[in-house]
Amino acid sequence: MHVPDGFFNAAVSVSAAAVAAAGVAVCLRGARRELDDRTAPMVGLVAAFVFAVQMLNFPVAAGTSGHLLGGALAAILVGPYAAVLCMAVVLLVQGFFFADGGLTALGVNITLMGLVTVVTGWGVFRLVTRVARGRAALTAASFAAALVSVPASALTFTLLFWIGGTAPVEIGTVAAAMGGVHVLIGIGEGLITAVTVGTVLAARPDLVYGARGLAAPLVLRGADGERTVVPAAPARDASPRPARPFLLAGTALTLVLAGAVSFFASGNPDGLERVAEDEGFIGQAGDHALGSWSLADYGEVGGVPVGVAGVIGVVITLAVSGAVAYAARRRRAAAPGGARGTGEAGGAADGVTDGAADGITA
Repeated sequence: MHVPDGFFNAAVSVSAAAVAAAGVAVCLRGARRELDDRTAPMVGLVAAFVFAVQMLNFPVAAGTSGHLLGGALAAILVGPYAAVLCMAVVLLVQGFFFADGGLTALGVNITLMGLVTVVTGWGVFRLVTRVARGRAALTAASFAAALVSVPASALTFTLLFWIGGTAPVEIGTVAAAMGGVHVLIGIGEGLITAVTVGTVLAARPDLVYGARGLAAPLVLRGADGERTVVPAAPARDASPRPARPFLLAGTALTLVLAGAVSFFASGNPDGLERVAEDEGFIGQAGDHALGSWSLADYGEVGGVPVGVAGVIGVVITLAVSGAVAYAARRRRAAAPGGARGTGEAGGAADGVTDGAADGITA
């Protein structure tokens, strides 16, 4: 759902850019609370994974494809604040290196694919996990969060286009078209998100931010039928296992997806492009300022194989998002009351986290 240049007038483009900038600024501050020893190393991998999987368009209807947006997935894995930073980095890399998404529409894209998907996805995930716990419930919550986040983003686009689009549209018709096709895309997004979150939960539940504090309590039933609820206990060993093997394996998988599987992605237009064609406003799309760059359209313009372009994109995204996470974490550590001054509290938090992970694993 990368919005190109030319779809929105200056007022909406500038307003969306201001909203996006404010949102990223808030998340830079909020991410300090999320970027601990477990979350921080995951940020670069999650951003790179989202970049890679977004290259893998999958068919959803005759002549239409979709791809992962990734906001809900990122929020569940690294937390909502860090997720917005991941999505912003992905969209910046796509816009400036691959001419994917207009530069004047960058604020719109960050608002739609970053803020809206993260806020909606995280809200749905937390709502579901309040009433159900355990690994199966977390996986189901991940599916629901991703499914809802996609049409929410699509309908927000429709509202913005109705307010300040560069072509007259019938809001009801466009909303029905955008909502309908993006529900189908949302099903694919939900499956990808559920499989990814379920896989990480099976391998390293302590690295799933959304799983923290969600261990199911132990319920004991006596001979007289009386039930006793015992809260989940902290793990006996609060020191986490090294994350490096998991991160290396995840990076290798991401490179394979971008470097090899991307050759098999659907070439059909995605949901937004299809609706724009059907509703007659595709002609408003302008040429990208970097459209002649050799990596534009993932190498299609410059003759670079899509797999090579994908690997380059993964490396750039990994480096930039890792640097952002490192910088935010350093600011957290340097801030009064930050990580360097709260070792006891941090240890307690680790204990709760490990206890939750043990409960989910069980």
